[in-house]
Amino acid sequence: MQYRTLGRTGFKVSPYALGAMMFGAIGNPDHDDSIRIIHKALDAGINFIDTADAYSHGESEQIVGKALKGRRGDVVLATKAGLPMSEDPNHKGASGRWLVRALEDSLRRLDTDHVDLFQIHRPDPETDIEETLSALTDLVRAGKVRAIGTSSMPASDVVQAQWVSERRGLARFRTEQPPYSILDRGAEREVLPVAQQYGMGTLVYSPLAGGMLTGRYRTGKRTDTHRSQYGFKHLADERRLDAVEQLIPVAQDAGIPLTHLAMAFAIAHPGVTSALIGPRTMDHLDSTLAGLDVTLSDETLDRIDQIVPPGTEIGRLDMAYNPPAIEQAGLRRRPAEWRSAA
Repeated sequence: MQYRTLGRTGFKVSPYALGAMMFGAIGNPDHDDSIRIIHKALDAGINFIDTADAYSHGESEQIVGKALKGRRGDVVLATKAGLPMSEDPNHKGASGRWLVRALEDSLRRLDTDHVDLFQIHRPDPETDIEETLSALTDLVRAGKVRAIGTSSMPASDVVQAQWVSERRGLARFRTEQPPYSILDRGAEREVLPVAQQYGMGTLVYSPLAGGMLTGRYRTGKRTDTHRSQYGFKHLADERRLDAVEQLIPVAQDAGIPLTHLAMAFAIAHPGVTSALIGPRTMDHLDSTLAGLDVTLSDETLDRIDQIVPPGTEIGRLDMAYNPPAIEQAGLRRRPAEWRSAA
């Protein structure tokens, strides 16, 4: 295992990070089996685990906590907060009030006194970034958090947060967790360069494009999988399916499965520290780990660039973050009375 430094944290982490979203009710409800998967990943050299309070409503954290008994000191442990945890409007977001409580809840479920990386799960436009950073700084100084990070934060917000930290003497975001895959290369345009500029590590999610780069989803073929039951639109996007059909011969010519092509691509970018793998079964883990040593030639990377040009995206990953101005029409249209007066 060739470990990499996570930004300027000093943490040495594996290029594959174990994502724990599939451990619990929404993925693998068998705690003992999930723990065996975690132990297998650790035995293979993976030392970076990423979870979140929202994954199966805390169940993922509980499973990870049980799996790490006796092994906590060997693992860089990351969790996230910010997605809704109840119908209470204050049980979400990035306010200091909620983050302090959310972390305490996570520490209890993880059965540890600190996490190495505490991340904001999604940007919170309703909370001033200084408020968020002030609370996170207090948690760092209290020893409950070693480093702080973000997930799905636009490049402009990353820059703003860095400026606020510098001006106010607050802890800096040391990591960002963007979506990144062969089909979703938008992060190459701004997010990855900005992260590199500020010395931030990146933990990219959905390197298999939400399941599309496993080879299970093909043009004209109906596939019934665990993911398909959630109705993800990207799984049926004809543009993405067409790109997959073009990528399959690239993988074949390279002599590797499509999954290995996708993972090797994700960790080949110099701005990427680790790529998240999210196995639900032991077979998923084994098949992914088998490609850990794969590297892609310039010729293969050039062929990928021809199918999906750098900095572009084909369709949209359902899990990707959309800022309010994109999701809410009222934020990009003048009131009707103004338009009629003009």
